[in-house]
Amino acid sequence: MLYLDNAATTPVLEAALRAAWPWLTTEFGNPSSTHELGLRAKAALDEARASVAASLGAKSSEVVFTSGATEANNLAIKGLALANPRGRHIVSSPTEHESVLQAIDHLVRIHDFEVTWLPVGRDGLVTTDALLSVIRPDTTLVALMWVNNETGAMAPIAEIAQACRQVDVPLHVDAVQAVIHETVDVSDIACTSLALSGHKLGAPKGSGALFVRSGSHIEPLLSGGGQEAGQRSGTENVAWAVAFAVALDIRVKNRGEALAFDADAFIERVLREVPGAQLSGDRASRSPLIASFVFEGVAGETVLLELERRGVICSSGSACAAGRDEPSHVLTAMGLDADLARTAVRFSFTPVLAEWPSTAPGANQEVTNDSLDEVVEALREIVTSLR
Repeated sequence: MLYLDNAATTPVLEAALRAAWPWLTTEFGNPSSTHELGLRAKAALDEARASVAASLGAKSSEVVFTSGATEANNLAIKGLALANPRGRHIVSSPTEHESVLQAIDHLVRIHDFEVTWLPVGRDGLVTTDALLSVIRPDTTLVALMWVNNETGAMAPIAEIAQACRQVDVPLHVDAVQAVIHETVDVSDIACTSLALSGHKLGAPKGSGALFVRSGSHIEPLLSGGGQEAGQRSGTENVAWAVAFAVALDIRVKNRGEALAFDADAFIERVLREVPGAQLSGDRASRSPLIASFVFEGVAGETVLLELERRGVICSSGSACAAGRDEPSHVLTAMGLDADLARTAVRFSFTPVLAEWPSTAPGANQEVTNDSLDEVVEALREIVTSLR
């Protein structure tokens, strides 16, 4: 099996599992307890927080552990918007992840916020000029993703962050797909908050973190014991925090390593050899780990099933929207009509790490130029037969 759906989830790193295991078994103390078991759990949590902070170029006090990026996005967007007295105007993009779109929708419906959606063309990109043109005195928050999870389109996030800082408007960044390949250093990127997901990095599902810059005020979503410096109440999941920190550290240390395949050559071959293939998103400003195509006149779900029958696992787009009949909101926002959007097939990769467990999906077939050549051949046969 060749696993090419890493934007949906990745196999768990063995090192992350091993690090988490004691905190699931013998070291079961509550980190809020003041006895020996609790103090050891708190020490492990503090160490994990310091590790995540070091990976991001942040302070330990700026890291909030969450259950994943959906919670992190909700906490940042709702929390910053409700705590910021500047106004009730939000700027975002229609190609954001559903967790961002729904968090904004909540603010619009329940709290009478207004939202301006930045225009997005067929390249899937937003521009700093377009952002600055809609900023108002009452703009309380800008929420934009760094790398789109469906198309791989990469926003100029450092430039956008600097622009937001100049007009004194908080910026929240969904960096879930970016952190896998890009250098995420919040000492250089002037964002207010930044969301990360553990299971896209090799940590267990249900783990994640939110960076919140010092001095920023957030209205918490959860009320209770005041854990996570009062920003996220609830007994902390020490095991998953430790696993997340280990996985992120491994990713950061391996960042910049050459990929075992040529993503550009794969895209070129698909466009050249598969009938009717079109690349979704910009050819240049994109992550090398995501390649999404549409095939006019061919049902995307049929292509996926035929690829799976040949041992290739991929998807049509976001796993959060899988099973719905509606076309991708990302692709339709980019100007594709609904029928064409329904033909989407997304291939998503991850850098090869020595720490992957031997039972990881795809371990029996490495992602190389040769294996991707086989994918192109399979695509050509499938699409040709269906047209």
